[in-house]
This record gives sequence, C-alpha cells and structure tokens, in this order.
Amino acid sequence: MSSFAAIVLAAGKGSRMNSDVHKQYMNLAGKPVIYYSLKAFSDSPVDEIVLVTGVGEQEYCRRELIEKYQFTKVTHIVEGGAERYHSVYQGLMACANAEYVMIHDGARPFVTQDIICRAMEDVPRSRANIAAVPVKDTIKMTDETNCVTDTPRRDRLWSVQTPQTFETTLLKNAYEVMMKQEDADITDDAMVVERYGGYKVHVIMGDYRNIKLTTPEDLLIGEIFATEKNG
Repeated sequence: MSSFAAIVLAAGKGSRMNSDVHKQYMNLAGKPVIYYSLKAFSDSPVDEIVLVTGVGEQEYCRRELIEKYQFTKVTHIVEGGAERYHSVYQGLMACANAEYVMIHDGARPFVTQDIICRAMEDVPRSRANIAAVPVKDTIKMTDETNCVTDTPRRDRLWSVQTPQTFETTLLKNAYEVMMKQEDADITDDAMVVERYGGYKVHVIMGDYRNIKLTTPEDLLIGEIFATEKNG
C-alpha cells in the first residue's frame, strides 16, 4: 500500500490578525484553531502527521495539543523557518520515507474528509494535485497605476486551497533546487513543483468552507463553521 504523510504548518505569526496570540492557537468554538486540522488528518487514512511549529513552540504543542487531544498519528514536531517554504522543507525532511505527502495550512481548520480522500485517490495518477474552488467574482488585472489591463475568463480561474498533495520525491527534488535560490516569489508548494520541477499540477475540487483564517473577519465566519462542526 502507498504511504501518506500530512505536514501541517503552524509556524506562522498571523500578523494580519492584529493579535498577540498566533492565529493557529486562537480559540475557535472552544478549541485552538490548529486542533481542527490535526483532528481532520488524524481521522483520515493518512499514516502519519508532521506538525511544523514556530521557534520554541514544540514543547507547548506536544503538551497542549498532541498529548491533550491524543493525536497519536503525529510522529514528529519540528521547528519551522523564517518563510513558509523553509517550514515545508523542514517538514519534508521529517517524513522522507512516505511515498506521498500532503501539505496543509494549519490556519485552514475546515478541511474535510472528502477533500483529503479525493487528493489521496488522485495523486498516484497525477503525482501532484491541489485543492481549489472556482472563483465566484470577476477578476481584473491591473498595471502599476491600478488601471485594468485584462479581464481573464472566470471559468479558467480557481481559488487555491490546501492540502496540496505530491509524490514525495517529486516535491523534495523541486524544493532542493528552489532552496539553493531562495525564491521569494514562492507562495505555495505547487509553484515549487511547477517552476523547479517542471511538472503540471492537477486541480481537484476543494470546498468553499475550507477557508483560511487570515483576518479578524475570518474568525467570525470560522466561529460559525466550528460551532456547527462541534454539533
């Protein structure tokens, strides 16, 4: 059987939340935001989970998350880096034996079993996939003066989410090339595979509820979703 590892990223500071508490540890319907992602992957068919934390936060996460909620699939808690891609790379080093790896932002607490399973079923064929949803709004491209230069076709535009799932060797090799250049333009793992692995990434259907909690307004929506989820 194929082996799957999930890397859950919880090393961000969440500066746009305007809070002294990192967003992944904020309370959401009685539990930390990061709890929900760890619970989703713990309940899924993945074999192991690697949690990537901020500097000096490993012991806190071990005590207040892994042990408290008995997340037995978490095999490693590793310290992240200055940028997101540093954190992903540290996570990759901890699960090098898995055939496939799923990268998930811990600030997306509402990932579903359907998304996880779709990604797992697709990746042996595609080698690389991302969860995404079709955009609802018209998108405009502008120049440096904020004048519209183009209106791309909406039926070809997707809003990208996580998890992003890859054949581990494909992602690791692409990351090793990218890390030598420290490409500051990188915003997700698919870009690394596209740009440094020379590989086309497949899109699978995500979920409009699989939102990323970035601003205080997102927390208001997240509280509703989490309250419904907790029953």
